[in-house]
Amino acid sequence: MTSRHFSRRALARNGLALAGALTFAGSAWAQTDIAAELAKPSVLGDEVLGKADAPVTIIEYASMTCSHCAHFHEKTFPILKSKYIDTGKVRFILREFPLDPLATAGFMLARCAGPGKYYPVTDLLFDQQENWAFVDKPVDALLATVKQAGFTQESFEACLKDQKIFDAINATRQLASDKLGVNSTPTFFINGKIQRGAIEPEALEKLIDPLLNKS
Repeated sequence: MTSRHFSRRALARNGLALAGALTFAGSAWAQTDIAAELAKPSVLGDEVLGKADAPVTIIEYASMTCSHCAHFHEKTFPILKSKYIDTGKVRFILREFPLDPLATAGFMLARCAGPGKYYPVTDLLFDQQENWAFVDKPVDALLATVKQAGFTQESFEACLKDQKIFDAINATRQLASDKLGVNSTPTFFINGKIQRGAIEPEALEKLIDPLLNKS
């Protein structure tokens, strides 16, 4: 083998190694950027369930009119809450990613409901989604639904006219799309790792328990 052949082969190997190192470095930087972005509260501030120092943080980007999101909150979330959130193992944050104006309205009402009522209202809307999101007169049905949470016609209309809340919810959605690559709902970040699609109850342990064992 000539020195010229050796040099070319060595350069090729070095080039591959360098490319691999740059790819790894780029991936590491990307993960750092995602972690930093996730750590920032949403535009209106995060509504948090669970202990601040829980070893696992789950952030869900959802739409109030997303049937897969409703499925998660009906089937999986109660188990997540009782087994992991209420026991101090998971810190949970729901963030707004409305897919249509009706979903934006639902989130606006949850934000307008008052201290401690964000999750009761989102739970109510997910539980009764078929009664208001997929009907002929959805706005009327939405009003009838949130009256169960204490809204009146006046407070309902005032909330939906609040431009600040409207803009903030859509800004949260835009940031998630631009900075985190969220393009569908539900999308979860579990200790920073993305998980797309509704999580079934049987998948919870496989996703969460290994992270608890590391802590």
